[in-house]
Amino acid sequence: MIKYTEQFKLTAVTAYLNGTNGFRTVARHFGIDFSLLRRWVASYRTGNSIKPMSYARRYSEDFKRQVLTYMHEHRLSLRQTAAHFDLGRSSLIGIWQRQYYSDSPVTPTAIQPADTPMKIKPAKPTDTNDAQKPREQLMAELEYMRMENAVLKELGPARGKGANTGEKVLIVRKLKHRFPLPDLLELVGLARSTFYYQVKAEQKPDRHAALKERVQQEYHKQRGLYGYRRIALALRKEGTLVNKKVIERLMAEQGLQSVVRPKKYRSYRGTVGKIAANLLERNFHAPRPKQKWVTDVTEFKVGQQKLYLSPVMDLYNGEIIAYETASRPYYELVGNMLDKALACLGDAPKLVVHSDQGWHYQQPRYRHALSEKGVKQSMSRKGNCLDNAAMESFFGTLKSEFFYLKRFESVEELKVGLDEYIHYYNHDRIKLRLNGMSPVEYRTQAAA
Repeated sequence: MIKYTEQFKLTAVTAYLNGTNGFRTVARHFGIDFSLLRRWVASYRTGNSIKPMSYARRYSEDFKRQVLTYMHEHRLSLRQTAAHFDLGRSSLIGIWQRQYYSDSPVTPTAIQPADTPMKIKPAKPTDTNDAQKPREQLMAELEYMRMENAVLKELGPARGKGANTGEKVLIVRKLKHRFPLPDLLELVGLARSTFYYQVKAEQKPDRHAALKERVQQEYHKQRGLYGYRRIALALRKEGTLVNKKVIERLMAEQGLQSVVRPKKYRSYRGTVGKIAANLLERNFHAPRPKQKWVTDVTEFKVGQQKLYLSPVMDLYNGEIIAYETASRPYYELVGNMLDKALACLGDAPKLVVHSDQGWHYQQPRYRHALSEKGVKQSMSRKGNCLDNAAMESFFGTLKSEFFYLKRFESVEELKVGLDEYIHYYNHDRIKLRLNGMSPVEYRTQAAA
């Protein structure tokens, strides 16, 4: 007579697995014996369906021998063995065991099939003299050392720093067919419950599989230049609502990391220059375009040749307004850049152009070009690059995301690459402070 339906059993098992109460509390709630619920849960965890018990089922002698052999080899309890073989009652195994041991003590080798090699239970080596040990003990210690050696080989690079839980589970799953499971778990320091929990968790479908694929696509699309914050912003712009911490975790799981180095700078506080006052005073915020510009010169080296870049940036959106390159740092490098930039201005710009105290910016020609357009000149203090941190930050980003990641055969190749990168920086590269938009996109949207 079947007392409980399969649906009832599944409901009880689900209540236990998804809740925080123990076997006795859940069993009391459903009005069943707690040992019965424990047997259902064990059967469910092994992947077997919870079927109604069939008392008319017959088992062959070979099957009984197989069950007992497996139980002794893996040192399982009656309930665990019954769950593994999908038996209705664990007491059946006890009956079979008493039948084999009723006449005289029988070791597990008595029920071992003749064509199956006997497995030796590993045992930790002792300090006793090997000459005084019996052969069985020596074989057991040898088996333990074989198991230990197999585990160390599987650990590989993680041997020195220690393996995490996932790596331990992977090792045990790989070696459990060669060595007894309890001894493996003890050797790697893993609880049996933790092992089976991880095995079951690995069988569940990955709910972030599609998101992981999108993260990988965006990461490779940006050539590894984006960290988790910009990846999250890029996905949000496409309509995927996701938290940046989730992206950070998924990128860490996939080994995706921004190739850009951390940008750090330390300097000392210099004295105020005499050519022009520091009108900017590190206030790098501009509420409108063409209000505050910053400029500087940086150097690139390709083989035995050098290339100098002189850009000017609008602090409103971080856009590079104009730039000039030259093989030598003549004044024309800065003068040509300034002519391109000033050509974009209208009447009465009320603009401030900030730079360091480089000799280019102290030239009368440079200062006269600014005064003709009604542009105010501002200079950093002597030897203090923090006063022009916005421009220094751009140089750091340019070299980290472009120059340090590639190998250039000539200066001409570098010039072409600079043109491509500055166009990418202005039109495609998103900024966190611009709400995930590029400089040109931000300016265009504000003007609309």
